[in-house]
Amino acid sequence: MNGRIGDLAVFKESTITQVLSCIMNIEEIQNLCTQLPGVTEDVKWGSDLCFSVGGKIFLAAALEQLPVTASFKVTDEQFEEMSAKPGFRPAPYMAKRKWIYLNDIGLTNKQEWKFYINQAYEPVKQKLPKKLQEQLKTKN
Repeated sequence: MNGRIGDLAVFKESTITQVLSCIMNIEEIQNLCTQLPGVTEDVKWGSDLCFSVGGKIFLAAALEQLPVTASFKVTDEQFEEMSAKPGFRPAPYMAKRKWIYLNDIGLTNKQEWKFYINQAYEPVKQKLPKKLQEQLKTKN
């Protein structure tokens, strides 16, 4: 061990574990999404893992890309702000519907993902028929 910066040998195992625990992966995003009422998941377009409520997609992750990328719905108010953040941009083909593309799901932590997932889920759920919205409430 020579102690050079960038040499993994200078890091304690616990430090490496802490760093890795902050990096999000698709299984953690999947877990956060499926905890929400009425969420279903399926693979569309060959390899995109999509999360939906009432048949309406609110988040899609491209599993065959490395790093894994994701696109999700945002509010009108947050669209411009998020589009300017490093790693984020308007989602191809979906920007007019206020979707954001993230070029690496590991760029954000669990706390941020919880926020983004809820922010994507709620407006989609609110556009569902009232009867379906009520059914989702009773499943809580």
